[in-house]
Amino acid sequence: MAVTAHRDDNGGQRLSDLAYERIRADVISCALPPADEVTEASLALRYGLGKAPVRAALARLCQEGLFHAQARRGYRVAPVTLQDVKDIFALRRIVEPAAARQAAGRVDAARLARLDAVCRAGYTPGDAASEAAFLAANRAFHVTISEAAGNRRLAELIAALLDQAERLFHLGLRIRNRTEEMQHEHRALVEALAAGDGARAEAVAAEQIEAAQKMVLDALLASESLMRTSIRRER
Repeated sequence: MAVTAHRDDNGGQRLSDLAYERIRADVISCALPPADEVTEASLALRYGLGKAPVRAALARLCQEGLFHAQARRGYRVAPVTLQDVKDIFALRRIVEPAAARQAAGRVDAARLARLDAVCRAGYTPGDAASEAAFLAANRAFHVTISEAAGNRRLAELIAALLDQAERLFHLGLRIRNRTEEMQHEHRALVEALAAGDGARAEAVAAEQIEAAQKMVLDALLASESLMRTSIRRER
């Protein structure tokens, strides 16, 4: 999510905005793990900032649902729950295959070239910068397809869902390298789009979402610490 920085009288970025950006990035990348407990003092020390900007940043992040305030105990990074995974991927299965069907035959040559380039993007598991770059490319891939469908609101909804899923993807990418599989999935979708085969594009998009959900669930279920502190099973 892009952050618009507020400016002080000297034109510099406010420290609270800097704190917000840095803390949020670490939550999304899981450098601050799900369910981790922190305090204003610990974060101020971690980022070399004062408590006041950290406090302001945490207030914003609590509003976004990325932190939970704990009385007399500081803050807790929002856990990742099985319900989160179920809800996000259920919505993706509803909207993204439909967008792919609508986009078939409507993606122009320049967009297809960009999609092909995205298909070749890879990552190194455990390398946060590499994972972040790959996820940015993957997001661009899916958003470009949704934009080609010609429905602005649909494209905005898919972009928002991908933003919500980013923390889940960071957890999933760490379990193993799916670069080659994802490159194949992307190429298959590009081919269907270029051929104007809406039914095939829809089917491939649905298969990709199923594979991504399995990757995330495998990673979560393989982590004993997440199972113990972060993942609440449905009753």
